[in-house]
Amino acid sequence: MAGRELPIFPLGSVLFPHAVLPLHVFEPRFRALVDACLRGEPEFGVVLIERGSEVGGGETRTGVGTVARIVQVGRTDDGRYVLATVGTDRFRVEEWLADDPYPRAVVERFDDDPLDTGAAAGIDAATDAARGRVGRSLQRILSLRAELGDPAAAPEVELSDDLGRATWEVAVLAMLSPLDAQGILTLTAPEARLRALDELLGDEIEVLRFRLGSG
Repeated sequence: MAGRELPIFPLGSVLFPHAVLPLHVFEPRFRALVDACLRGEPEFGVVLIERGSEVGGGETRTGVGTVARIVQVGRTDDGRYVLATVGTDRFRVEEWLADDPYPRAVVERFDDDPLDTGAAAGIDAATDAARGRVGRSLQRILSLRAELGDPAAAPEVELSDDLGRATWEVAVLAMLSPLDAQGILTLTAPEARLRALDELLGDEIEVLRFRLGSG
């Protein structure tokens, strides 16, 4: 994807690879973006808004995002789009282009670092232990959120056997803050994402326990 021009949809949240993103598109510039995608390649980039609003333009955007592929389209009588998209590859913005008629950028594919020979042979003991902690922590967080009445997935979750994909699944279910999510998105090794998630989930458990105890 080196040097590719891509339509960009800045949002107040992060899209992870393999994650589903529903969108209600009503702003004219993004309706034009969807029109263009449906005439050609049905995908666009999603980047996090660091400062500013999703509506109106003029926002400050991050430089690493995820390609969203359109998998389902609906349209209302007044011309708004209702989309279902799924995250695919990550990208790094090489150059921002003019926003007219919608945000665009020249992007480069942003992949995980290649595994070394030792890592490719299998998951080491420390990574295996961290994966177990992260799985247990995620289930604990989902249970605590359910007790608090917060939105949450079912506490029983099954993560992919593939470590890279499992880290994205955890990141989605953990409902991280936008800045924490962006930090996870930019990490280029599954083991590094796992360690970062291990720490973030531990902190979140403490926050939820405090809320439950003080309620």
